[in-house]
Amino acid sequence: MAALEQRMQRHVVQSHGGQVVWWTLGSGRPLVLLHGGHGSWQHWVRNVEALTTRRSVWVPDMPGYGDSDAPAEPTMGSLLDRLTGSLDTLLGPSTSIDLAGFSFGGLVAAHVAVARRGVDRLALLGPAGHGGPRRPRSELVSWRHAVDDAAALAQVMRHNLLAHMLHQPDSADPLALRVHTEACLQTRFRSKGISRAGGLHALLHQAACPVLLVWGAHDVTATPDLLAPELAACHPRSRTAIVADAGHWVQYESAPAINALLRDWLALSPTFERPSHHARH
Repeated sequence: MAALEQRMQRHVVQSHGGQVVWWTLGSGRPLVLLHGGHGSWQHWVRNVEALTTRRSVWVPDMPGYGDSDAPAEPTMGSLLDRLTGSLDTLLGPSTSIDLAGFSFGGLVAAHVAVARRGVDRLALLGPAGHGGPRRPRSELVSWRHAVDDAAALAQVMRHNLLAHMLHQPDSADPLALRVHTEACLQTRFRSKGISRAGGLHALLHQAACPVLLVWGAHDVTATPDLLAPELAACHPRSRTAIVADAGHWVQYESAPAINALLRDWLALSPTFERPSHHARH
């Protein structure tokens, strides 16, 4: 990850009374990637470089996460104001972009796509805000008691990764543990209540751009086989994909499949017609 960071440019942008930190790599049309709750830009660490073949990739620490200041109020509106203000400062308010969001970042991305002109394609990976049934999972363990004990903290974080984020035990590798641990320790914005409140269906009905909806087959935050057709019905130009052997953090656990899926999606014309089938990978 250090080698990737050395190649990327870091931008610190003042927006609505606080700073938002963005990282970028590559040249060409902008592709913006939004991370999930208890995350940072590093939720996309295995995707950034692969997606620069035809795009410049822009990844923020959203307000209240990573190195970015917390928003003035713990609300979606306050987060969106600061995030989109920083985006417009960097790229210009009328610049066309493609946009992808993961988990809570998927719900944020849907809001951005509805509110901002020039979002030409939208990809949502394991998006929050669907209001549908979630699969049973192991209970998460509080890590706060272990912050002064590195071994205990690593044990708790690995448990939580496999309970909530990843499906395959081997996927909880040192890089995943580092990304997840650092992100949790830096999170100040609490997204759970916003995510559970729903709203994604209505946003999809309003979105003007084509939408790609993706889940890992073992995502515990949803029931993908039921949710995919339900959300696809909200938008006339949508496609869905369910990726085998992956959990919620699908773009990390199945990075090659997601990178190929997103590259293919970005190559499509925004005026495509929805196919009659939904894909499995």
